[in-house]
Amino acid sequence: MNDLVAKKYVKALVDGREAKNITLISNNLNSISTAFSNAKFNSIMSSPEVKDSKKVELVLSLVGKADKTLTNFVKLLGEKRRLELLPFIADELNVQIAKMNNTYVGVVYTNKELSSDYVSSIENQFSKKFDVKLSLSQDVCDYDGIKVDIDGLGVEISFSKERLKSQMIDHILKAV
Repeated sequence: MNDLVAKKYVKALVDGREAKNITLISNNLNSISTAFSNAKFNSIMSSPEVKDSKKVELVLSLVGKADKTLTNFVKLLGEKRRLELLPFIADELNVQIAKMNNTYVGVVYTNKELSSDYVSSIENQFSKKFDVKLSLSQDVCDYDGIKVDIDGLGVEISFSKERLKSQMIDHILKAV
């Protein structure tokens, strides 16, 4: 639910603005959203005893010198009692900026460490295939195979040993 509301706010922030201004707003929102990982900050933001105007002042104080757009945006969120959406809005704005710049981040899931040359080879192949700038990171987990997940593009490609084994058994059984 928060993601859907955040998308609407981001759409309003992005419409009619230059990329430079959007990037500046995004940087400020990213610095604000890091404060939401602090338990004391969250308790202040959720406290009914603290006035909404003081919460807005606190959020704006995290940025140093905020431009008029960001100030008005945070004030609007404060009036609507939606300041807790700021981390979701920051994440969604990062996704929108990535789409505008045609750059994406993905993750390669494997059960053992791959060489950096192999990961960069996968990165280059997918970059050519989808005509984007792609940056892949590696996550070593218990996945039995290899899976590439590029969230912004909505792409997930996987090769699982278990799935291959079951498909081979099915094929053999159909042949018999």
